Amino acid sequence: MRRLISLAALIVVLGLSGCSEPPKPGHGVYMLIDTSGTYADELEKAAQIISAILARLEPGDSFAVARIDTGSFSERDIIAKVTFDDRPSIANQQKRRFQETINEFVRSVRPAAFTDITGGILQAVEFLDEKDPGQKTILVFSDLAEDLEEGYIREGIPLNLVDYDVVALNVTKLRSDNVDPREYLLRLEDWQRRVELGGGRWRVINDLDSLERVISG
Repeated sequence: MRRLISLAALIVVLGLSGCSEPPKPGHGVYMLIDTSGTYADELEKAAQIISAILARLEPGDSFAVARIDTGSFSERDIIAKVTFDDRPSIANQQKRRFQETINEFVRSVRPAAFTDITGGILQAVEFLDEKDPGQKTILVFSDLAEDLEEGYIREGIPLNLVDYDVVALNVTKLRSDNVDPREYLLRLEDWQRRVELGGGRWRVINDLDSLERVISG
């Protein structure tokens, strides 16, 4: 009898080990938009990107858009956030309201004095980890030049980005980049290093016609 029980237990264990959990459903997208200096002039393009993303997201997906400003590790910088209803008609209404909120923000935003990209990414991770979708994407619409106000500490803070896709969009070149292109290349390399050190996957997409690849994965 003991042998039979042990054999049955072994069969159960082997059966459980052979059954992998199904992938989690849904896609969570968190988009950070730079509002500092002259980059505020690019926000109309950001609104167009958001419209394209809304068109591709499906019921059950989550989407949030937040500004990058002086101190971005804060929920107050989230401009709009939503998890789309399973009913397509309700989800479409949510998308229209989301786009209206973004358009109003673009019309009224004032340029930020500083650029806390790290804080924005930390806030994005907090949001998406809470939603816990099957696919997690952080979009960074910025020139990637972080400029912190005195007293803000971001150096040495790890970015936990396991299972995350981090995509830099519309990485415009600064005037200094034209003088020394190495500054631009080093900026991209530094962010790639930080993302991959945190376990994430890094991409740069400046050709916005390729936006479909960002959402389809």
